[in-house]
Parts: sequence; structure tokens; C-alpha cells
Amino acid sequence: MSAPVLEYPGQQTPDPSAEEVLAICHDQDVRFVNLQFTDIMGVVKMVTIPMDAFPDVIVNGQWFDGSSIAGFARIAESDMFLMPDLSTFRVIPWERGENTTARVICWVHRPDGELFPGDPRAVLLRQLLRLAELGFVYHTGPEVEFFLLRNNGDDMAVLPSDRAGYFDLSTDIAADVRKDMVRALQSMGIVVEATHHETAAGQHEIDFEYADAMTTADQAITFKFTLKAIAQRHGLHATFMPKPFEGMAGSGMHTHQSLARLGHDNAVGENVFVDLGDPYGLSQIARQFLAGQLAHVRGMTAVLNPLVNSYRRLGAGFEAPVYVSWARQNRSALIRVPTTRAGRRAATRIELRCPDPSCNPYLAYAVMLAAGLDGIERGMELPEPVEENLYLFGDEDLARRNVGTLPTTLGEAIAELASDEVIKASLGEHVYERLTEAQTREWRAFCHHVTDWERERYLEIY
Repeated sequence: MSAPVLEYPGQQTPDPSAEEVLAICHDQDVRFVNLQFTDIMGVVKMVTIPMDAFPDVIVNGQWFDGSSIAGFARIAESDMFLMPDLSTFRVIPWERGENTTARVICWVHRPDGELFPGDPRAVLLRQLLRLAELGFVYHTGPEVEFFLLRNNGDDMAVLPSDRAGYFDLSTDIAADVRKDMVRALQSMGIVVEATHHETAAGQHEIDFEYADAMTTADQAITFKFTLKAIAQRHGLHATFMPKPFEGMAGSGMHTHQSLARLGHDNAVGENVFVDLGDPYGLSQIARQFLAGQLAHVRGMTAVLNPLVNSYRRLGAGFEAPVYVSWARQNRSALIRVPTTRAGRRAATRIELRCPDPSCNPYLAYAVMLAAGLDGIERGMELPEPVEENLYLFGDEDLARRNVGTLPTTLGEAIAELASDEVIKASLGEHVYERLTEAQTREWRAFCHHVTDWERERYLEIY
């Protein structure tokens, strides 16, 4: 059964026609098409079809067995089909040649034609449609950090000759690798704004254009598999693991956010976070949105920081955002209001600093939006900002300023999610159950694991 073409609120790239896409395939001699989607953990999955089958798939979809995908469906409800979102069609630059291959991101449907509730893209779409009913569109801009590693025998180690630090040039031997990555990202339709070396040796960041949430979620997924492919071509490995190394900074995915008016014909209007009369430049809507995220952030953490390893990063030090507070300049705060350049006050946005790049961006944006919307709908009051360095606060100082902390383990984060009805509802019953099932298994496996640290510390003494 075919399904209607879907557009989402604020979509910036209109769907090309089937004829236009097929003409590109003909002109560029495309031989195969990867039909791409993600599981609940954000891992890219795909079905590859020969070019001859693509015209029919555009109209009727491609059937597949959903029971084989983690967190998707039970065996009794396995049949599903993929419908291409043609706005995401791109020819993969590193797969040109004899077997030139294209990629298109798909919506996942049930046999009756309805969107599958376990599709992370559909989870985000539900929240975007809810927001559109209020007349707004959600904009996001992630700052994705990653490490480049070299295979040193059986172990993965940081590039041995890379001793560079934040914004370094002379010791940054991966500068040319990043340039190749930028070119590949541009070929995949991503507008790159800047790239630089990050704080730790072997750590990097590439920033791309601020846009509607569905677009940037698609781009975050594309970003990760593109960088892995280009790194591999240079004999390197790109990892988005939150904390690969002890004693070094971890990788985050700080996410900038704002709401804009949504007009007729999906036209995007002015930024509604702006109030030039406010000391922080924040409108009442922005303040309520920010208050909602602060109120629900502990419940969101299992989605924004989904791995056991995520909580190695979320510890005091290395600018890890663990304190539930907001500020402008204070980088120890969880949510920051970045200063806008002169003449660009309309660019007012807030920056949530706790997500890490292992998260599923569709689910992350869905819960972030749901939390902000709850703040708006309930008219939440924003607490006072904390501009002091929170890393220097003791327990009494934190209690006096009413500053809480994020969960310190995945197990604690799972429990917090279970008690937050707003965040659970935003995920939907299917995704909530499958996500927490997977995370609970991982947490229990970790709790039962005996580490080298324990053996080194206890084996001889006890």
C-alpha cells in the first residue's frame, strides 16, 4: 500500500518531483539507491535497491522486515514499508564510479499506510505538528564533536602525532582530513559554517547551518556516517563515543534552539525568542520554553545521553554541563544564552549543553521540544540565572541557590525518565518501552562487568 508524500512544518527544502530525481539518477549514472532510516538508538539502517526498482519504490514503497531492527517491532507485527523523502535524495560522493550509489532518507509505515510509531523521525514529526498548531516552527543547530583515532595494533589510540588543543593550527595534522570531510558534507547537501580542532588531542568539531529541526536531525545522522566514511579513506576512525579517554575532554553535541512564526504555505517568519527590552534578550515565550527544559531535563537525560559511557562525560570538570541552571557567559551552566553579534539580535537562541553525539537526534529534539512546550503551555516561571562558576560551588552553595544536578549514571537516568510523564508521552509508548528495554539491558550488563581497574585495585590486596 502506498502512502501520501509527507511534508513537515517549516520544511526548508521542498520535495523535488519524482521526475527531477530520476533525471539526476540518469545524468549521474546512479546504479543503486540506499533507502535509509534509523533504529531507536540512532544507528543508521538501510535497504539497498538497484536503480531499476527505484521508480516503483518512489510510488509504492519498499517492504522490509521490521522485527530485525532493534526496538522496532515484534515478529508478529514485522511487516513495514519505507517511503522515500525525496527532499533528502543525494548522490554519495565517495561511492561514485562503476557502482555509483545515492541515498534517500525514508519514512517508515505500517501495512495500513499509517506512520509507524516506532520510527524516530515520526516521533519528532508528532511534536513538530503539535507546535505548528500553536503557529510556530522549531529551529535547531547542533555542534557535533568527535575524535579521530589511528589504529595502533589491536587498540584504538588518539592520533599519535596530534598534540593539538583548542583552535590549534601548527600541530593539527588532521586539518586536511577535516577539509575533505567538509567537501563530502557539502556534496550531501549540508551547509558547513566552520571547522576547528577541539580541546583534546585528536578531537574536532564541524558546525553546520541552523535550520528547522527535522532538517538538522537528518543532517546530524548524515554527518556521522559521512565523517566515518571519509576518516576510513584516510586510514583513520571517527568516533562519536561521548568519553573515549580518561582525563581528557569528552565529546558533546551542544544544541542551539529557537522558535519562529509559522505562516501560510509553510513560510517561516520572525524569531519569537527575541525581546530587545529584556536584559538577556529573551521574550516571555523564550523564558517559558527555557523553564520547561530546566524542569524536565532530568527526565530527558536518558534520551540526550543514552549510553553508559555518556555519564563518564557528565562529571564536574572539562566544562561538562551537569548543573541544572542557566546563564549567559557561564559555561558551567546547563543552558546558555549566547551573545549575538551587533545588529543580529533577531538571532537570539538558547544553547542546551548536555546532549552528546551518541544520542538519536530525532528523539533528542522531540523531547527537548516537548519540554519547552510544556513550559509555554503551563506558563512556567524561569528561575534566576547563575553566572558564577558552578564547579567551585559546594553542596551548601548549590542547595542555597536551588541548583540541581543531572543523573550521574544511566540507571539513574532511566528511573528519571520513568517518572516524567511529559517526556514519556513525547516519545510514545512504543519508543519509550523499547528504548528503556535496551538501556536497562545495557545498564545491567555494565553493572555485572568486572573491569581492569577493579582487578588492578583489589586483586592482590583482598
